Amino acid sequence: MTQLFFSEYEANPPLAPRPLVLVGAGGLGREIAQLVAQINEAGDTAWDLRGFYDDRAPAAPTVGGLPYLGTVADLLATAIPLAVAVAVGSSAGRAAVVGRLAAAAQLSFPALVHPQVALRPAQRIALGEGCLIQRGCILTCDITLGRFVLLNLGCTLGHDAVLEDFCSLMPHANVGGAAHLGPGVYLGTNATVIHQVRVGARTTVGAGAVVVRDLPAGCTAVGVPARPGGKAEL
Repeated sequence: MTQLFFSEYEANPPLAPRPLVLVGAGGLGREIAQLVAQINEAGDTAWDLRGFYDDRAPAAPTVGGLPYLGTVADLLATAIPLAVAVAVGSSAGRAAVVGRLAAAAQLSFPALVHPQVALRPAQRIALGEGCLIQRGCILTCDITLGRFVLLNLGCTLGHDAVLEDFCSLMPHANVGGAAHLGPGVYLGTNATVIHQVRVGARTTVGAGAVVVRDLPAGCTAVGVPARPGGKAEL
């Protein structure tokens, strides 16, 4: 799991705006465009946001004031170096897009973190490439995020939590201390995983569910307490 301690990421801002594109022209893509604008306004990092790529063309030639640039295949055909943010809310969907892009040497995948999210060296937070962390998230200390983890608005992570590659937390999801989410876990809005609980790979936890016991891989868990089975509201 490729990781970068946030103190290292933070220490070397680019000298000039770096070109950045978004993959995913839906609602999350527009939200990540706002995140990029907020990062630029804070002045710590400068991004030149060029527009959106998406295999499903939007109804209009622009999205949130930015141009639609083409499909993922068009992005792969671009020779110039580009930073890419994969704004796909589904864990499986995001992993599929990254699988197509990962071999392209001209593409890089920076972690994008809202400037008001506290990530200081003393917190010992490790971020994988491509992580997206939105406004209002709280991360305490000694936390590990794998590659392409999405933390939507207002999520909280306790000490020693581990979120493996492609985990997705929807708004106000909560992960307790020393909890462990396997690759591709998806937590719906307001879902909670209490301390020291493990959630298996690719499991979906429905909105408002509370996970108090370990969950196996590949299931859908709903309710309070959360139990496998049923259809999740996300």
